[in-house]
Amino acid sequence: MSMLIAAFMFVALLAVSVAHLLWSFGRTWPIRTEKLLAQTVVGFRDIQRMPPRPASFAVAVATLAAGIIALALADHDSGGFALTLLGLPLAAIFLARGAIGYTAWWADKTPEPNFRLNDRRVYSPLCLLLGAGFLALIIMRLI
Repeated sequence: MSMLIAAFMFVALLAVSVAHLLWSFGRTWPIRTEKLLAQTVVGFRDIQRMPPRPASFAVAVATLAAGIIALALADHDSGGFALTLLGLPLAAIFLARGAIGYTAWWADKTPEPNFRLNDRRVYSPLCLLLGAGFLALIIMRLI
């Protein structure tokens, strides 16, 4: 069961990683213009451009690493207790990002309509599921 959870998590994180990697190279896939992409993906008030490319590259590397860690957590014999502990901050980060997406504070910071729609339907729920997945993998390693 843990390998199935980790596999689904890895696929989702790999997709996020590939998108951010493309954006770090200046591509606007899957959206036509950089402005519309920034409004859809970043969502901050009056945003006109995507964040600097190194930031997108860093997110690409971080999400790929998180996916690899999820796969490693599914193997009960790998990494020992240190790997199990590494899953805790990842769970916390994803759960926090997922939860913050439903707050009025975040809605005020990210008012772009395309982002608001996607955040409520995709970004925040995905983060909550990833955080729950990390918690599940940690629990399965401990029992």
